[in-house]
Amino acid sequence: MPAFRLRSDQPFDLDLTLSCGQVFRWERDETGAWNGIVGDSLIRISQQGCSLIFEGADTQFIRAYFQLDEDLPGIISSIDRDPLVHAAISMSRGLRIVRQPAWECLASYIIATYANIPGIRRRISLLCRCFGEHVTGDRGEFYTFPTAEAIASSDPCRIAECRLGYRAPYLKETAKAIAEDRGWEGRIAGLCYEDARRDLMRLKGVGRKVADCVLLFAFGKKEAFPVDVWIQRILRTRYPGGESLRTYDQCSRFGRSHYGMYAGYAQEYLFCARAALTGERQEDQVPVSQPER
Repeated sequence: MPAFRLRSDQPFDLDLTLSCGQVFRWERDETGAWNGIVGDSLIRISQQGCSLIFEGADTQFIRAYFQLDEDLPGIISSIDRDPLVHAAISMSRGLRIVRQPAWECLASYIIATYANIPGIRRRISLLCRCFGEHVTGDRGEFYTFPTAEAIASSDPCRIAECRLGYRAPYLKETAKAIAEDRGWEGRIAGLCYEDARRDLMRLKGVGRKVADCVLLFAFGKKEAFPVDVWIQRILRTRYPGGESLRTYDQCSRFGRSHYGMYAGYAQEYLFCARAALTGERQEDQVPVSQPER
């Protein structure tokens, strides 16, 4: 299998990166390797010290997907502005933000609203089985993430069978809009953060949280600062004056102002260390989203 040698001055932790909740279609097997479907490729990857061993993708893809060419120590230096995030960074060394395919990221986070991570995984798996392409490979069968066109042309009742609840019509309507707007990805990528956020929020089922997640994880707009119940709890209970941060926009503006151009990285480190920072257990039943006010 191909191998990629990580630079000693650029930390990377594969387990933290794929388990922290930013992606939903990767599974760790009994050998410690991760198996995930990205696009139409089934990728298997593991880390052995400073080496990544992988199959199903080339080195260029691995470097881009895991953003291995980004100066992580420089980013950390930029966001390391208070004892709380410093502690989170120390607990999550090598965590990197993954660069996800835009449509898959958008659809996944529409599905993710008001849901916990195990529930999100189950819904996405059902959606892929119903509407994705069935592929048989050397390591078994898998399903690609369905295209916007496949969702847009599907019977609403079939989409509802994927246990999406009230999200089903939102996903179908947004899939139709995306299928008819072939230049959407390039347009969003070329806009500044605020304009890109407004553009995304025109889509059904896309509120502030979903838009911020998509901008951070699919478009590389790292000033985006998504706020869920955990992040709001950390900001309100652990930061001086945090009790005044009552709305989504107040929390998100605080994050962007306090942490600067890489606020999204600060958010991801805080989220990854959420149990230690709040003193609460990470129960599967705790939702990862919250009402946007």
